[in-house]
Amino acid sequence: MRFVDEVTIRVQAGKGGNGCVSFRREKYVPKGGPDGGDGGRGGDVILEASERKHTLLDFRYRHIFKAGSGRHGEGQNRHGRSGEDLVLEVPVGTIVKVPETGEVLADLLQRGDRFIAAQGARGGRGNARFVSSTRQVPRFAQDGQDGEERELLLELKLIADVGLVGLPNAGKSTLITAISAARPKIADYPFTTLVPNLGVVQYEDAPPFVVADIPGLIEGAHKGAGLGTRFLRHIERTRILVHLVDAAGLPAEDFLEPYLRIEKELESYSETMAGKDRVIVLNKIDLVPDPARLEAIAAPYRETGYPVILVSALVKKGVRDLVRILTRLLAERTPDE
Repeated sequence: MRFVDEVTIRVQAGKGGNGCVSFRREKYVPKGGPDGGDGGRGGDVILEASERKHTLLDFRYRHIFKAGSGRHGEGQNRHGRSGEDLVLEVPVGTIVKVPETGEVLADLLQRGDRFIAAQGARGGRGNARFVSSTRQVPRFAQDGQDGEERELLLELKLIADVGLVGLPNAGKSTLITAISAARPKIADYPFTTLVPNLGVVQYEDAPPFVVADIPGLIEGAHKGAGLGTRFLRHIERTRILVHLVDAAGLPAEDFLEPYLRIEKELESYSETMAGKDRVIVLNKIDLVPDPARLEAIAAPYRETGYPVILVSALVKKGVRDLVRILTRLLAERTPDE
C-alpha cells in the first residue's frame, strides 16, 4: 500500500432545501390558508478517526467531497428531508489544518473522534411560517442557504510509543524486524526505508507497545532536507526515542559525531523532541570483534546519561535486553508524559 501522509481536500456541505409557497385547496374550503413546508437541512461533512485506515491514500486522487442537499418543502406543511451527512474516515492521528495559515482545527487522536469539517446549511422557511395578523396570505418563502465550503490540509502523525531514529543505514529496519512482525525493505545501502513503518512489540506478559521506524535522517532534516520534516513529525507523539548508531561505521577521531549530528536535528526541530527520553543503541556489534574497541566506543555514549544497549539486530544479539528496558521505561511513564 502506498503511504500518503499529507493531502489537501475541499469539502462542501449540503445546501438547504427551499421553502414552499402553497395554499390549502380543499373541496369545502374555498379560501384555504398558506401551508407551504420548510426546506430540509443540508448534510454535514464529517471527518472521523478510524483504526481501519492507516494512510491518507483515499484522498490522494479524489479531492472534492460533497454532502447531500436538503429536499425542498412541499404543500400541506410537509417539510423537506434533510440531506445525508458525508462521513469521511481518516487514520487515527490525523491533524486538520487551514492550508493558508497552518492553524490547527482538530487533532483526531482517538478512535471515533469526529470533526465537522463543513456545516450543512439550514433550509428555507415555507410561506406557512410567515402568517401574521397583518399578513394572512404570504405569497413568498425563503430559499435554502448554501452549505459551508472550505479547503483543508490533512496531516497524519503516526501514533507510536517508541520512535527509531538514526542516520541512513544504521540498521533501523533490521531492528524493527528483529523485535516485531513488521517486514520493511532491508538492503545494505542508505535510504532503503522511504516511508515510516510500524511494528508491535511485546515482552513476556507486559502490555504490547508500538514502534515507529522512520527513514534515515540527514543534516538539515529539521529544515526539510531529505523530506526530513515530513518524517520527523511521525515521531513527535512517541514517548521514547531509540537512537540507533552504527557501531561498525564510526569515525575513529570522534565516536559521538554521528550521534550528535542527529541530536542537533531533533533539537532544532522542536523543544518537545529534544526533551524526550532516549535509549542509545549501538548496533552492528557483530562487525566489531575486538571487545576493547567496543568498550572504547560505548564509554563516551554512557557519559550522555542515557541507557546504552549494545546489540546486533542482524543476529538478534542484545535485542531481548533492549525490549525489556523499553517495556520497563514505558511502564514507568504515563502516556501523557
